[in-house]
Amino acid sequence: MSHGSTPTALSSTPFMGLAEFGVRPTHAGKVREIVDLGRELLIVTTDRISAFDFVMPTGIPGKGIILNRIAAFWFRGIADWMPTHFIDDAPTELPEPLRPHAARLAGRCTRVRKAERLPVECVVRGWLTGNGFLSYRATGKVCGIALPPGLAEFDRLPEPIFTPTTKAETGHDENLTFDELAGQIGVELAEELRRASLELFRRGSAYAEQRGIVIADTKFEFGRIDGRLAVIDEVLTPDSSRFWPRESIGPGRKPVSLDKQVLRDYLLGTGWDRQSAPPPLPAEIVERTRQRYLDVAERLTGGTARPAWPPAK
Repeated sequence: MSHGSTPTALSSTPFMGLAEFGVRPTHAGKVREIVDLGRELLIVTTDRISAFDFVMPTGIPGKGIILNRIAAFWFRGIADWMPTHFIDDAPTELPEPLRPHAARLAGRCTRVRKAERLPVECVVRGWLTGNGFLSYRATGKVCGIALPPGLAEFDRLPEPIFTPTTKAETGHDENLTFDELAGQIGVELAEELRRASLELFRRGSAYAEQRGIVIADTKFEFGRIDGRLAVIDEVLTPDSSRFWPRESIGPGRKPVSLDKQVLRDYLLGTGWDRQSAPPPLPAEIVERTRQRYLDVAERLTGGTARPAWPPAK
């Protein structure tokens, strides 16, 4: 896959993980699996999809390839002004157990530097929606941050806000106030994370809006590489962000979602209790979700290999 094109020829069979090849990853998350290469790591992005902290039993064909492409696009741009763990998304050689499966893994693999992961998800909200809106409606605050009265759902916030959460290996992440975060990791590091997260969001949002996408909220993860703070995991993808087409925004209107909100809305309508195993997904929801991801990839990366960042303020 070239760096300037959006993936279109995607397999109709979802890739659900390295177990398909009888290979055990070093670590497996909800969507990504990691193979330790020694001094580096190989991240393999599957077609799994999660919602409400559950991995769905049905995959989205080609989703991992799309995610990998979008994340690599952002990482290449971010590297111009901030450290990242990204090395490349087209490894010339796979580790021995995976070499026979190179065709199946094409477009899914990213080679990265090892990092000392920080145990926090750095959420930035630019618009009032989701759990943030529910919290605001009940308390007038989001993660301890007081917001102006009279805001409605889907309103743009006066300024983006930093609302971190715990990074749970299993179960649910928990919201943190800034003071709680500072108490866990220290004031200096907490402030560094806040500054970096807000700058990433500001630059990413400015670029995305040029391409017709509003980033309502997103989450970043960071680690230390050679003592320096670096962006790791994924960045500004439909898995980690709420994306809205700019043209769908208006007073009193619910924006169209270019992310996995289609899946969330479907699940909320099934009567699923969000405690037991989730139900299989019908073909229509799978295809609608897939098309949302493709739309994001085309809008963000079509015709360019990296974003043209606005200058730092």
